[in-house]
Amino acid sequence: MKYLEYTPLDRINDFLSDVNLGERTIKGCLEAYSCKHTGTDKKLSLSLEHEILDYLGKSSDTESSSPVEYLCSRSSRRTLIYLILTLYHMYPDYDFSAVNAHQFFTEESWDSFKQIFDAYMFEASKDWVEANEGSTLLDTLYKALDEVVKLAECEVYSYFPDSDADPFWERGAIWSFTFFFYNRKLKRVVSFRFSCLSNLVAEGFLTDGIGYEEDGEIFDEMDM
Repeated sequence: MKYLEYTPLDRINDFLSDVNLGERTIKGCLEAYSCKHTGTDKKLSLSLEHEILDYLGKSSDTESSSPVEYLCSRSSRRTLIYLILTLYHMYPDYDFSAVNAHQFFTEESWDSFKQIFDAYMFEASKDWVEANEGSTLLDTLYKALDEVVKLAECEVYSYFPDSDADPFWERGAIWSFTFFFYNRKLKRVVSFRFSCLSNLVAEGFLTDGIGYEEDGEIFDEMDM
């Protein structure tokens, strides 16, 4: 996977690096990658492929919602490997070997993503409009993503890790989302993580841990 630099993404990243809303701070980051293997990617990809095939060989689960059903497809296994490799490049110091297929979910369309974005990024979007005349934050995000990965051709995935093994966890985290926009034809993926942190916890005003909101029900089951 090779990191790709795109100016339209940089503009949004600069804004989302620290959106202070008083008691809370919104942070976000967009990263684009080519799916062409580089460095240790080939070795890691083969290792992941063997782990998946080993899982399939040992599994006796015949439920239609089981990961077995879609992992039997080679293209689906390749997609899963690309997403996991992207995670490794996003956070090179974290071991994602324990990541499971059921932690990824397929979003039906851009509208599915838009619903989540509008609900959780409402206040950050208002700050964007005040600082930038013209397009809204969502419109700007759409145009930037479309330039990089052609959204009409994209598959959209969300990553929902177990809370006790979440590499994105930060002290004072209130909620966090990670999405992937994957274009098979271009062999390119853009990751987008955005989160909300409590400034009160960060500044030591609160001592009780704040966890992620239980939003798993908004995701559809993955179907690669």
